[in-house]
Amino acid sequence: MWPLIIVALVGVVAVAGYNALVKLRERAEAAWADIDVQLKRRHDLVPNLVETVKGYASHESETLENVITARNRAMTATGPAERAQAEGMLAGALKSLFALSEAYPDLKAAEGFRDLQRSLSEIEDHIAQARRYYNAVVRDFNTKTQTFPTVLVARSFGFSQREFFEVDEAEKAVPRVSFGDGG
Repeated sequence: MWPLIIVALVGVVAVAGYNALVKLRERAEAAWADIDVQLKRRHDLVPNLVETVKGYASHESETLENVITARNRAMTATGPAERAQAEGMLAGALKSLFALSEAYPDLKAAEGFRDLQRSLSEIEDHIAQARRYYNAVVRDFNTKTQTFPTVLVARSFGFSQREFFEVDEAEKAVPRVSFGDGG
């Protein structure tokens, strides 16, 4: 009788652990999809920003090209670590683009530019929220895969650690922009 109870108890613990891991894995995938949506929104906004700036500061081609190059890299990056690095480069390039507005008062005053800047700021807020949620779910998942008794279930069924989507140092840094004789 006792061996049967022990086997049943182990079975219940295994099933509960497996189900918990599956739920966390699905939440992590949904959270990653949310990040992906926000990043695509940012990517879609970048060409409009570049065109707007080009109308006022077309001779700033190096900055504009850097933004487009960073956007293209970000769009093709895969996985959280590579994506975070590429998105950090894009964020730095966008900061340089917005720094241009200080040297071009007409650009800074343009309603279309201000609207795009406001939209980008909202998207950045959504990205930060989505990143925090994703990283919290990944932390819970990774913890569950390393703690007893679910570690046994995780190993048995091939659940492995997930990568965090971490803010790249380039994204945290304030860009330094130098203007020759301004414009």
